[in-house]
Amino acid sequence: MSAPLFLVDALPTGDTLTLDGPEGHHAATVQRLRAGQELLLADGRGGTADAVVTTVGRGSLTADITSRGYVDAPVPRLVVVQGIAKGDRGELAVQAMTEVGVDEIVPWAASRSVVQWRGERGVRARQKWAATAREAAKQARRAWLPVVAGAPDESTPTVARRLAGAAAAFVLHEGADERLSTAELPTTGEIVLVVGPEGGVAETELTTFTAAGARPVRLGPTVLRTSTAGVAALALLSTRLTRW
Repeated sequence: MSAPLFLVDALPTGDTLTLDGPEGHHAATVQRLRAGQELLLADGRGGTADAVVTTVGRGSLTADITSRGYVDAPVPRLVVVQGIAKGDRGELAVQAMTEVGVDEIVPWAASRSVVQWRGERGVRARQKWAATAREAAKQARRAWLPVVAGAPDESTPTVARRLAGAAAAFVLHEGADERLSTAELPTTGEIVLVVGPEGGVAETELTTFTAAGARPVRLGPTVLRTSTAGVAALALLSTRLTRW
Protein backbone atom coordinates (compact mmCIF):
# COMPACT_ATOMS: atom_id res chain seq x y z
CA MET A 1 0.00 0.00 0.00
CA SER A 2 1.25 3.49 -0.84
CA ALA A 3 2.17 5.89 1.95
CA PRO A 4 -0.71 7.97 3.36
CA LEU A 5 -0.93 11.60 2.26
CA PHE A 6 -1.40 14.55 4.59
CA LEU A 7 -2.19 18.09 3.46
CA VAL A 8 -0.23 21.01 4.92
CA ASP A 9 -0.53 24.74 4.33
CA ALA A 10 3.12 24.93 3.32
CA LEU A 11 5.81 22.32 2.86
CA PRO A 12 8.73 22.52 5.29
CA THR A 13 11.87 24.27 4.09
CA GLY A 14 14.10 22.32 6.47
CA ASP A 15 14.91 18.63 6.81
CA THR A 16 12.37 17.86 9.55
CA LEU A 17 8.67 18.46 10.10
CA THR A 18 6.35 18.48 13.08
CA LEU A 19 2.87 17.46 11.96
CA ASP A 20 0.25 18.61 14.48
CA GLY A 21 -3.29 19.97 14.45
CA PRO A 22 -6.02 17.94 12.72
CA GLU A 23 -3.54 16.29 10.32
CA GLY A 24 -1.20 15.38 13.16
CA HIS A 25 -4.10 13.91 15.12
CA HIS A 26 -5.17 11.89 12.10
CA ALA A 27 -1.64 10.60 11.51
CA ALA A 28 -0.71 9.80 15.11
CA THR A 29 -4.04 8.87 16.68
CA VAL A 30 -6.32 7.67 13.88
CA GLN A 31 -3.84 6.01 11.51
CA ARG A 32 -1.43 5.22 14.36
CA LEU A 33 1.73 5.80 12.36
CA ARG A 34 4.91 4.68 14.09
CA ALA A 35 8.59 5.52 13.85
CA GLY A 36 10.09 4.24 10.63
CA GLN A 37 6.89 4.45 8.60
CA GLU A 38 6.69 6.57 5.48
CA LEU A 39 4.22 9.33 4.72
CA LEU A 40 3.60 11.80 1.91
CA LEU A 41 3.04 15.53 2.38
CA ALA A 42 1.33 17.83 -0.12
CA ASP A 43 0.44 21.51 -0.10
CA GLY A 44 -2.54 21.04 -2.43
CA ARG A 45 -0.83 23.19 -5.09
CA GLY A 46 1.42 20.58 -6.66
CA GLY A 47 4.22 20.53 -4.09
CA THR A 48 5.02 17.19 -2.43
CA ALA A 49 7.52 15.75 0.02
CA ASP A 50 8.30 12.19 1.12
CA ALA A 51 9.06 11.74 4.79
CA VAL A 52 9.83 9.07 7.39
CA VAL A 53 8.36 9.24 10.89
CA THR A 54 10.96 9.64 13.64
CA THR A 55 8.89 10.17 16.80
CA VAL A 56 5.18 10.05 17.65
CA GLY A 57 3.55 12.07 20.38
CA ARG A 58 0.01 12.69 21.54
CA GLY A 59 -1.81 13.96 18.46
CA SER A 60 1.40 14.87 16.62
CA LEU A 61 4.52 13.41 15.10
CA THR A 62 7.89 14.46 13.74
CA ALA A 63 9.36 13.22 10.47
CA ASP A 64 12.51 13.54 8.41
CA ILE A 65 12.09 14.79 4.84
CA THR A 66 13.67 12.33 2.40
CA SER A 67 12.75 13.88 -0.96
CA ARG A 68 10.76 16.70 -2.54
CA GLY A 69 8.79 16.95 -5.74
CA TYR A 70 6.35 18.95 -7.79
CA VAL A 71 3.44 17.75 -9.91
CA ASP A 72 2.41 20.02 -12.76
CA ALA A 73 -1.23 21.09 -12.87
CA PRO A 74 -3.22 19.02 -15.39
CA VAL A 75 -3.97 20.68 -18.73
CA PRO A 76 -6.66 21.23 -19.82
CA ARG A 77 -8.45 21.82 -16.50
CA LEU A 78 -11.60 19.79 -15.88
CA VAL A 79 -14.38 21.86 -14.28
CA VAL A 80 -17.75 20.40 -13.30
CA VAL A 81 -20.76 22.63 -12.65
CA GLN A 82 -22.73 20.41 -10.28
CA GLY A 83 -26.42 21.06 -9.73
CA ILE A 84 -27.11 21.11 -6.00
CA ALA A 85 -28.78 17.85 -4.98
CA LYS A 86 -30.75 16.81 -1.93
CA GLY A 87 -29.47 14.59 0.84
CA ASP A 88 -25.94 13.30 0.53
CA ARG A 89 -25.94 12.95 -3.26
CA GLY A 90 -24.01 16.17 -3.74
CA GLU A 91 -21.31 15.08 -1.33
CA LEU A 92 -21.13 11.65 -2.98
CA ALA A 93 -20.62 13.38 -6.31
CA VAL A 94 -17.90 15.64 -4.89
CA GLN A 95 -16.09 12.71 -3.30
CA ALA A 96 -16.09 10.54 -6.41
CA MET A 97 -15.29 13.39 -8.82
CA THR A 98 -12.31 14.35 -6.68
CA GLU A 99 -11.05 10.79 -6.70
CA VAL A 100 -11.19 10.60 -10.51
CA GLY A 101 -9.47 13.93 -11.04
CA VAL A 102 -11.79 16.95 -11.20
CA ASP A 103 -9.90 20.25 -10.93
CA GLU A 104 -12.79 22.50 -9.89
CA ILE A 105 -16.35 21.97 -8.72
CA VAL A 106 -18.92 24.75 -9.11
CA PRO A 107 -22.09 24.36 -6.97
CA TRP A 108 -24.96 25.46 -9.18
CA ALA A 109 -28.34 26.72 -7.92
CA ALA A 110 -30.38 25.12 -10.71
CA SER A 111 -34.10 25.82 -11.02
CA ARG A 112 -34.84 22.14 -10.37
CA SER A 113 -32.58 21.85 -7.34
CA VAL A 114 -34.83 20.75 -4.49
CA VAL A 115 -32.38 22.10 -1.94
CA GLN A 116 -31.46 25.78 -2.08
CA TRP A 117 -28.34 27.12 -0.39
CA ARG A 118 -29.36 30.27 1.41
CA GLY A 119 -27.64 32.24 4.18
CA GLU A 120 -25.69 30.33 6.80
CA ARG A 121 -27.11 27.03 5.60
CA GLY A 122 -25.53 27.62 2.21
CA VAL A 123 -22.18 28.55 3.73
CA ARG A 124 -22.14 25.38 5.81
CA ALA A 125 -23.16 23.25 2.83
CA ARG A 126 -20.36 24.64 0.68
CA GLN A 127 -17.88 24.10 3.50
CA LYS A 128 -19.01 20.49 3.68
CA TRP A 129 -18.36 20.06 -0.03
CA ALA A 130 -14.89 21.57 0.41
CA ALA A 131 -14.14 19.26 3.37
CA THR A 132 -15.35 16.27 1.36
CA ALA A 133 -13.08 17.22 -1.54
CA ARG A 134 -10.14 17.62 0.83
CA GLU A 135 -10.58 14.16 2.36
CA ALA A 136 -11.11 12.56 -1.04
CA ALA A 137 -7.95 14.21 -2.38
CA LYS A 138 -5.99 12.71 0.50
CA GLN A 139 -7.51 9.27 -0.13
CA ALA A 140 -6.58 9.52 -3.81
CA ARG A 141 -3.04 10.78 -3.02
CA ARG A 142 -3.60 13.93 -5.07
CA ALA A 143 -0.96 16.64 -5.15
CA TRP A 144 -3.54 19.20 -6.33
CA LEU A 145 -6.58 19.94 -4.16
CA PRO A 146 -9.70 20.65 -6.23
CA VAL A 147 -11.20 24.11 -5.96
CA VAL A 148 -14.79 24.34 -4.72
CA ALA A 149 -16.16 27.59 -6.15
CA GLY A 150 -19.25 29.58 -5.19
CA ALA A 151 -20.20 32.04 -2.49
CA PRO A 152 -21.71 29.69 -1.59
CA ASP A 153 -23.26 28.70 -4.97
CA GLU A 154 -23.47 30.10 -8.50
CA SER A 155 -26.52 31.29 -10.42
CA THR A 156 -27.42 30.26 -13.96
CA PRO A 157 -26.25 33.60 -15.47
CA THR A 158 -22.91 33.27 -13.67
CA VAL A 159 -22.50 29.70 -14.93
CA ALA A 160 -23.31 30.88 -18.46
CA ARG A 161 -20.50 33.43 -18.29
CA ARG A 162 -18.11 30.70 -17.16
CA LEU A 163 -19.20 28.52 -20.09
CA ALA A 164 -18.67 31.39 -22.53
CA GLY A 165 -15.06 31.74 -21.41
CA ALA A 166 -14.20 28.03 -21.55
CA ALA A 167 -12.09 26.35 -24.22
CA ALA A 168 -14.91 23.80 -24.46
CA ALA A 169 -18.25 23.64 -22.65
CA PHE A 170 -20.72 20.76 -22.47
CA VAL A 171 -24.09 20.12 -20.86
CA LEU A 172 -25.00 16.53 -20.04
CA HIS A 173 -28.49 16.05 -21.43
CA GLU A 174 -30.40 12.86 -22.16
CA GLY A 175 -31.93 14.34 -25.31
CA ALA A 176 -28.62 15.30 -26.92
CA ASP A 177 -27.55 13.75 -30.21
CA GLU A 178 -23.82 14.33 -29.79
CA ARG A 179 -21.82 11.94 -27.62
CA LEU A 180 -19.16 13.17 -25.22
CA SER A 181 -17.02 10.24 -26.35
CA THR A 182 -16.64 11.75 -29.83
CA ALA A 183 -16.86 15.50 -29.10
CA GLU A 184 -13.84 17.56 -30.08
CA LEU A 185 -11.67 18.44 -27.07
CA PRO A 186 -9.15 21.27 -26.63
CA THR A 187 -5.57 20.71 -25.51
CA THR A 188 -5.39 23.81 -23.29
CA GLY A 189 -7.68 26.01 -21.21
CA GLU A 190 -10.74 24.73 -19.39
CA ILE A 191 -13.28 22.07 -20.23
CA VAL A 192 -16.46 22.93 -18.33
CA LEU A 193 -19.14 20.29 -17.91
CA VAL A 194 -22.64 20.99 -16.56
CA VAL A 195 -24.41 18.27 -14.55
CA GLY A 196 -28.04 18.93 -13.62
CA PRO A 197 -29.72 18.14 -10.28
CA GLU A 198 -32.19 15.27 -9.79
CA GLY A 199 -34.76 16.82 -12.12
CA GLY A 200 -32.21 17.57 -14.82
CA VAL A 201 -31.45 20.78 -16.69
CA ALA A 202 -34.53 22.89 -17.43
CA GLU A 203 -35.16 23.89 -21.05
CA THR A 204 -34.69 27.58 -20.25
CA GLU A 205 -31.33 26.79 -18.64
CA LEU A 206 -30.30 24.66 -21.61
CA THR A 207 -31.18 27.53 -23.93
CA THR A 208 -29.11 29.95 -21.83
CA PHE A 209 -26.14 27.60 -21.77
CA THR A 210 -26.20 26.81 -25.49
CA ALA A 211 -26.43 30.53 -26.24
CA ALA A 212 -23.22 30.90 -24.21
CA GLY A 213 -21.51 28.33 -26.43
CA ALA A 214 -22.07 25.06 -24.56
CA ARG A 215 -22.94 21.91 -26.49
CA PRO A 216 -25.49 19.35 -25.19
CA VAL A 217 -23.93 15.88 -25.04
CA ARG A 218 -24.86 12.48 -23.70
CA LEU A 219 -22.85 9.60 -22.33
CA GLY A 220 -24.94 6.69 -23.56
CA PRO A 221 -28.46 5.28 -23.75
CA THR A 222 -29.06 5.23 -20.00
CA VAL A 223 -29.90 8.09 -17.64
CA LEU A 224 -27.47 8.45 -14.72
CA ARG A 225 -28.10 9.98 -11.32
CA THR A 226 -26.74 13.42 -10.57
CA SER A 227 -24.28 11.80 -8.15
CA THR A 228 -22.78 9.54 -10.84
CA ALA A 229 -23.12 11.43 -14.14
CA GLY A 230 -20.19 13.76 -13.50
CA VAL A 231 -18.00 10.89 -12.35
CA ALA A 232 -18.70 8.89 -15.51
CA ALA A 233 -18.06 11.94 -17.71
CA LEU A 234 -14.78 12.72 -15.95
CA ALA A 235 -13.60 9.13 -16.35
CA LEU A 236 -14.35 9.35 -20.06
CA LEU A 237 -12.59 12.70 -20.43
CA SER A 238 -9.59 11.53 -18.40
CA THR A 239 -9.16 8.59 -20.75
CA ARG A 240 -9.51 10.70 -23.89
CA LEU A 241 -7.06 13.30 -22.54
CA THR A 242 -4.59 10.52 -21.59
CA ARG A 243 -4.70 11.46 -17.93
CA TRP A 244 -5.43 7.80 -17.34
